[in-house]
Amino acid sequence: MPAGILSVLYNDVSWQLLLLELGFGSGQIYWRRLGRWHEAGVFEKLHRLLLAELHAADALDWTRACVDACHIRAKKGGEATGPSPVDRGKTGSNPI
Repeated sequence: MPAGILSVLYNDVSWQLLLLELGFGSGQIYWRRLGRWHEAGVFEKLHRLLLAELHAADALDWTRACVDACHIRAKKGGEATGPSPVDRGKTGSNPI
């Protein structure tokens, strides 16, 4: 099961293009399983495990780490809401 999911994610193909000839089943089955694994926190646990193993092996270079950020729309405005970058008549977004 993991090989089919990893094949889709790594090769950036649609679920319908998983090849039956290579031993993969229906792409729909893999897509549903991916959703279940996500809900169960499988990937977060795997990520933490891999980071711990790499850290223990002194194989991580934390000097090259970066922080990601996102913005969400502030529908009701607020003190931290700025102008919309695309429509000057509307409010924009709040940084989180």
